[in-house]
Amino acid sequence: MLVHVVVPTLNAAADWRDFAPPLLASLPPEQVLIIDSSSTDQTVTLARNAGFRLHIIQPSEFNHGATRQLAAELLPDADILIYLTQDAVLTSPASIPNLLRPFADPTVAAAYGRQLPRIGAGAIESHARNFNYPAQSDIRGFDSRKHLGIKAIFLSNSFAAYRRSALMAVGGFPKHVIFGEDTVTAAHLLMTGSKIAYVADASVRHSHPYTWTQEFKRYFDIGVLHTRERWLKESFGGPGGEGKRFLISEISYLRREDPLRIPSALFRTGLKLLGYKLGSSERNLSLAVKRRLSMHRRFWVE
Repeated sequence: MLVHVVVPTLNAAADWRDFAPPLLASLPPEQVLIIDSSSTDQTVTLARNAGFRLHIIQPSEFNHGATRQLAAELLPDADILIYLTQDAVLTSPASIPNLLRPFADPTVAAAYGRQLPRIGAGAIESHARNFNYPAQSDIRGFDSRKHLGIKAIFLSNSFAAYRRSALMAVGGFPKHVIFGEDTVTAAHLLMTGSKIAYVADASVRHSHPYTWTQEFKRYFDIGVLHTRERWLKESFGGPGGEGKRFLISEISYLRREDPLRIPSALFRTGLKLLGYKLGSSERNLSLAVKRRLSMHRRFWVE
């Protein structure tokens, strides 16, 4: 089974000291493909010195789906493609072998690992990771939507693996989505009868200290995704129930760990809801307004 790791990068030098060593300890460097968006720091030099394969694109060419699909096309001999982000740090040399284990089942088309909070993460940031990436592994199929709803297609390309043949059979990653190419692809895979594994003992450290503004912008983009890819909610259900469950869990967690953060969490929830509703109504907004409200401004072109 030939495995390749794909890492899209942009000015990743600051992350390199944490990111590269555990990756180099996990597999030969020639099995790592860096797709770099013309970094202006030392990323390209560091990648070459590490022995990684390197493909450079222009910043304007980057797209969450299209760039990852480009990697799949550049690696036609790969059996399994593992996608990482530059700020996802493998916690153990066993993380990659553990992530690959579910592919012994030929019906498993994709697997994703656990994301632990980064060192120094606050309570709100930590709860989000603990909620979305529990300690128990599972395997999901299309029928999982009956009890999980839209959570059945949750998957993150910050640390995920795909059987290349299954990925290409559903057309690969979508090439023009604002983000969430992993979610869209997961839905296609489940709808064609494949399974997706969550592997709790394959882990990375990866989280973000989002500001209030960033939370709003992220959920604006989620609203855009769910509106433009309306079939996701039609096939798997809306996010409402999951959002309520998250909030209840978050308040309970903060009561134990950091009760002074509860007002901030409630305010963030309101911003998320507002952002999502505005994103869902993006057709009524001007291009200039959408660029201001979105986390992914480059998506919005004339």
